[in-house]
Amino acid sequence: MKRIAYVCIDPGVPVFGTKGASVHVQEIVRAWRNRGAEVTVYCTRPGSDVPADLADLAVVVVPVTGKGAARENSQAAAAAELAQRILDDGADAVYERYSLFSDTLARVTGQLRVPGFLEVNAPLIEEQRTHRSLIDETAAHAALREQVGAATRTVCVSDPVADWVRNRVDPQHHERIRTVANGVNVHRIRPSSEAPGMAVVAFVGTLKPWHGVETLIQAQAAGSREWTLRIVGDGPQGAELRGLAERVGADVEFTGAIAPEHVPEALAGCSIAAAPYPRASHGDQYFSPLKIYEYCAAGLPVVASRVGQVPHIIDDGVTGLLVEPSDPSALAEAIDGLASAPIARAAMSVAARRAATDRHSWDTVLNRITEEVPA
Repeated sequence: MKRIAYVCIDPGVPVFGTKGASVHVQEIVRAWRNRGAEVTVYCTRPGSDVPADLADLAVVVVPVTGKGAARENSQAAAAAELAQRILDDGADAVYERYSLFSDTLARVTGQLRVPGFLEVNAPLIEEQRTHRSLIDETAAHAALREQVGAATRTVCVSDPVADWVRNRVDPQHHERIRTVANGVNVHRIRPSSEAPGMAVVAFVGTLKPWHGVETLIQAQAAGSREWTLRIVGDGPQGAELRGLAERVGADVEFTGAIAPEHVPEALAGCSIAAAPYPRASHGDQYFSPLKIYEYCAAGLPVVASRVGQVPHIIDDGVTGLLVEPSDPSALAEAIDGLASAPIARAAMSVAARRAATDRHSWDTVLNRITEEVPA
């Protein structure tokens, strides 16, 4: 598989963006290129934060327009147009990030008779219905069934996502559905020495409610004061969280949003990392969080909520500590303990880095995705 058509029809995921979904796109592209493949990206939204190493990446864009039903129709039309572009250009394999209303993979693989890899990151139909607006749900379900039916391999980032897909497609396709968790660029993100003085606890991510940053700020204010907090990122909750930090007297540095390539320097000098996900219903705990893999690659012990897939990533007491979600006191106690235990931190740092390099590099992730599929 030397010529790879990477497809992303989702207008909410810019290829060259800074949020986690964009990082995921870029890292899978890099992993294919690391194999020596020639990758062309077919998308609806390119973005403008182009990393230097991807500046030469060929990108074909068909934008999505309109609102409501018109936007859904535009996504389907963009999928068809990009499929035709791939057919015109030729490809040895199609790798598509699952998007609502797209049937690009199905259109292309049937005609070119090449392998197709469908990557499913979230139950998008439920997300769209719950958090945004979904007009033609019947068409959305039909596109999912067609894509999974055509894919040589459907890869899901977590078991709950895989179950969601299986429950919506023909059982004859179930054996081709696999769980492959997310990964990290272990070459870009490496351990660094801790800064002198008080321990610095890092959080990296978009400031949105489902990251639970308010719990982390409350924990800092309630803790032993042997550590400070560095929040890397911004978002809709930014002003609210800054106000909270001021009201409770938390010692917090807000860096603002940064490009993905600057994450390593933002983590430099830190001692611990936090992933304080809030308590949520079972159906919401489907994520495979990129930030935790990045923390491990940086050699940071991770204090994280015991929710969703997190216990499958963090080995409690070995690579980090797991705490009950939405509990500032429990979070403060765990971080206080690590902040005052440099020897334990050092051991966890080594274990976290080893876990990242041995099990979670993007090259390893792509190997799992493509294993047993003839080249």
